[in-house]
Amino acid sequence: MNAPLSLTAYEVLLFVLAAACGGILRFWLSNQLSRWLGMALPWGTLVVNVSGAFAIGYLAALLLAGAAPSLWLIIGVGFLGAYTTVSSYSWQTFSFWHAGRKTRAIANTLLTLLLGIIAVAFGFYWGQG
Repeated sequence: MNAPLSLTAYEVLLFVLAAACGGILRFWLSNQLSRWLGMALPWGTLVVNVSGAFAIGYLAALLLAGAAPSLWLIIGVGFLGAYTTVSSYSWQTFSFWHAGRKTRAIANTLLTLLLGIIAVAFGFYWGQG
């Protein structure tokens, strides 16, 4: 298990600001994509989660290369934690299933999981340079 972090006030402030920015960007991007692409599938949530998966893979590669560990807290947990959304994905998938749109529920699940894993891998390998 990881040891508890000892954070400076500056790092806590950066964490809070990053989380606020991640949440705002998720809200804006999800809404824009839903307007542009429609609601046949929750495209906004899918794009947010897949792009967040790419970013976390990239960040992990940077950390392995010696980047400051506080980046994980600020960007990985703060920004990306607020930017990506398992709860929205879960609710949207359940709503499809509950409404009898089982094919859409399965498609949303498969797209989110498969594209997310592929995006993490691409982000990680791209981050390694």
